[in-house]
Amino acid sequence: MERVFIEDYTLGELESWVEQIGERRFRARQVYRHIYGRLVGTWDECTDLGKLFRAQLEYGTHLHALELREKVRAEDGTIKYLFACRDGALIESVLIPDPPRHTLCVSSQVGCALGCRFCLTGTLGLARNLRTAEIVDQLCQVQRDAGSRFRISNIVFMGMGEPLANFDAVMKALRIFLDPGGLAYSHRKITLSTCGLIPQIKRLGRESPVNLALSLHAPNDAVRSELMPINRKYSLEPLLEACRDYPIPTRKRITFEYILLKGVNDAAIHARELARRLQGIRSKVNLIAFNPHPNLPFESPSEERIRQFQEILRKAGYTATIRESRGSDIHAACGQLAARAAGFS
Repeated sequence: MERVFIEDYTLGELESWVEQIGERRFRARQVYRHIYGRLVGTWDECTDLGKLFRAQLEYGTHLHALELREKVRAEDGTIKYLFACRDGALIESVLIPDPPRHTLCVSSQVGCALGCRFCLTGTLGLARNLRTAEIVDQLCQVQRDAGSRFRISNIVFMGMGEPLANFDAVMKALRIFLDPGGLAYSHRKITLSTCGLIPQIKRLGRESPVNLALSLHAPNDAVRSELMPINRKYSLEPLLEACRDYPIPTRKRITFEYILLKGVNDAAIHARELARRLQGIRSKVNLIAFNPHPNLPFESPSEERIRQFQEILRKAGYTATIRESRGSDIHAACGQLAARAAGFS
């Protein structure tokens, strides 16, 4: 029997699987509690399952899809985890502590096909999509590492890859994260960041409307197409229309992420154009100073220029925040993931 990845299964799928191997249906809920409630590291820890069933699980399943290879802590407390998949592929996750919040940034692909020019992951190209178990196990392993010190409070799909390009696996991971009988997260505690795949944004809104963040990074098609090739397929106007139609919970807004690149998209004229573009969308703008890397051809603007950009948006009536750079000394900041996987130091 081929070994299955147990974290690929929703509870309903797990119930079907345990019946297929000759066990009673209620065993699935026991297994589910051990995986997501107790966060067990081995099947031997599940003493209530009986030796025979534990043996079936041991030889018939992968309890964990990932192996922790390295854990690095930044000066600001941010922790980057380097995981190896079963096939040897490397991915990274980042834990961002900001008590009482503890946010985990998860990856959805090995590399990325979209080739955004300011993003280190984009220099890798796409090796493959992550399976559901490889997404879910990032959370399980990091929470297990944290133990009882804290519970991961927020999950953000802002790591390696474009989540909506791996739609089915990401959607199933969301169902597992949200299952009240398992990890029991709220939609309000999960944010998915996308470069703007319009059909999948619409599907996400229908099927699992978690918080939406859009990697915008430019106020017009000319600049955005130069920075983000995906804009040549999904241009700004229909993309922003999809954002206007996205079902946003009460008191929530769509986040527009905007990396400021010196001399590229950071001028006052860009800020004013952005303010006009976002009219009619319940939104907030998250301004991000570019995190320099020797393998990327951009610089960060001055702090004064960033503040000027923010002030223009605020005067236009928008909530505009400047994201504090976290983990830049360990290449865990925005746009820097996959440094180790790419062979960069």
